[in-house]
Amino acid sequence: MNKSRTIIWVVLIAAVAGSGYFGWQRYGAGQQAAANAQKSAPKAVGVASARVEKADFPVYLTGLGTVQGFNTVLVRTRVDGQIDKIAFKEGQLVKEGDLLVEIDPRPYQAAYDQAVAKKAQDEANLANANLDLQRFTRLGEFATKQQTDTQRTSVQMLTAQIAADDAAISNARTQLDYTAVKSPIPGVAGLRQVDIGNIVNAATQTGIVTVAQIEPIAVIFTAPEGQLPYIKEAQAVAPLKVIAITTDGKKPLAEGTLSVVNNQVDTSSGTVRLKAVFANTDHALWPGQSVSTRLLVKTLKDATVVPDNAIQHSTNGLYAYTIDENNKAVLNKVKVSQSIDGRSVVDEGLSPGQQVITGGQYKVSPGTLVSTAVASSDPAQPKVKSE
Repeated sequence: MNKSRTIIWVVLIAAVAGSGYFGWQRYGAGQQAAANAQKSAPKAVGVASARVEKADFPVYLTGLGTVQGFNTVLVRTRVDGQIDKIAFKEGQLVKEGDLLVEIDPRPYQAAYDQAVAKKAQDEANLANANLDLQRFTRLGEFATKQQTDTQRTSVQMLTAQIAADDAAISNARTQLDYTAVKSPIPGVAGLRQVDIGNIVNAATQTGIVTVAQIEPIAVIFTAPEGQLPYIKEAQAVAPLKVIAITTDGKKPLAEGTLSVVNNQVDTSSGTVRLKAVFANTDHALWPGQSVSTRLLVKTLKDATVVPDNAIQHSTNGLYAYTIDENNKAVLNKVKVSQSIDGRSVVDEGLSPGQQVITGGQYKVSPGTLVSTAVASSDPAQPKVKSE
């Protein structure tokens, strides 16, 4: 009895062990199959992406320009003499009529006083001549006609002399005023070219100081002659906006308006000179400064816009990768008409709402499974902007 019970237990243990072994085998086979399936499944490539947008896009003509004072004056003396006083500091903002330099006024004050005294003398002579004329007139037949006419002529000559005296006084007053050299315009005074004690004269070409008006201020730049019809057409509708930027293109400096298109094209370069005026109240622009310019010619309404990084180059032209509903990359040939400030206008090949790849394109080919959950940190391939 005990022996048969032992046999039964052995059989049961063997059965349990067998079923466990076969279960483990099936579990291991399932795990291996899952691992093989996972290994054989394509791995998604991490990329950066952006959405194709519909937006208004400003069209700019870019160029290089030079800042100029709206008015620039080399201040010179109009009289000769020694400088007694310099009333400005180099780099100072001056107003119209502010005193810059004072020249020794004593010789001109003396000339003025002499002209005034000469007029007083002639006025006294005229008064006496008028009295004599009145006496000759009252004498009637006791005075000859020649005496009366001669006296009348003397009165007229002295009257004319007084008029000449007035002119001499005015001239002397003007020369005296010229000893106070004043700024003819508002602006910034430059480096002075004279010192106290120097002798200056009106015949020399060397000035005293240069004053440049900086409020407003002007920028002279050029545009290709082929763009002239578009500029003139747009200018006829409304004043065109011009943006001045640092030459490295990183910092906008000021916004102004186009004021003048030069009256002729430079045949040697095929460009036309343009002048823009800026209020420049913050003095961001300075005479002589080189700047980059952007002339707003028009604004494209509801344009198809993508980041520049989405546009790639190949031997077959421009293309961009989009992401379809299965998260796979699709190659799209595109045509780009405008590009500025990191954005491009796509005329053909893309539609608003599509998702485009903007980073990691070098890891992608048509049909590649991509993931945008984590943007790729790999730099995009270098490219050249489309003109």
